[in-house]
Amino acid sequence: MKGALTVLNNIFDNIFAAETAQTLELGSFLISIGAALVLGLISALFYTFRSTYSKGFVVTLATLPAVVAAIIMMVSGSLGASVAVAGTFSLVRFRSTPGTAKEIAAIFLAMASGLACGMGYPAYGAVFTVIMCIVNVIYSAVRFGEKKNIELRRTLSVTVPEDLNYGDIFDDIMNRYTSEWKLTKVKTTNLGSLNKLTYDIVFKENGSEKPMIDELRTRNGNLEIAVSRQTADPSAEL
Repeated sequence: MKGALTVLNNIFDNIFAAETAQTLELGSFLISIGAALVLGLISALFYTFRSTYSKGFVVTLATLPAVVAAIIMMVSGSLGASVAVAGTFSLVRFRSTPGTAKEIAAIFLAMASGLACGMGYPAYGAVFTVIMCIVNVIYSAVRFGEKKNIELRRTLSVTVPEDLNYGDIFDDIMNRYTSEWKLTKVKTTNLGSLNKLTYDIVFKENGSEKPMIDELRTRNGNLEIAVSRQTADPSAEL
């Protein structure tokens, strides 16, 4: 038992412990980079579970830990390491396009595993990466944090004439076909001759769109009506 604990402690020891602050052995460097690439690949594979993604982002996620590890190994001293960590983490803020909360979390996970490898603790980085990936998969599988009745939620847009009193003209139709509804936006169109009403609605059952639209058309003068699925707004997640 004692021998097993000794072996386990050796696995989690700092691989740079025997090296001086001024030198970096090629073998240790390659071990850290290799471990970072493996952890990056694991993170990228787990990220693709039930996610919409691009090839470029997944490739970046797979290589990011190695980049972070190299930066950390190239500096010496606690001050340099602090500056390097602050600089690499600040890169998340300057992405060219807004990212979702899941993308930002994946980037921080990749950077944390790269930091562990760069500091000489690839085993700890592996344990952390595996734990976080498993937790993310579990949360995704159980639909943790997902809105109820997501398949029945829609965004409804109804165009009405400017002289139509839209305050309660659709209330009976909404109550008949939906379990929840809310007027979220009113916008004038066509030089003010039309009003466009936007609702967030939850249908009582699937297949209610067609009969509901038919009834709405009799109230709005057969003007434009649109029903679309609700999608998450990335800017609202952060």
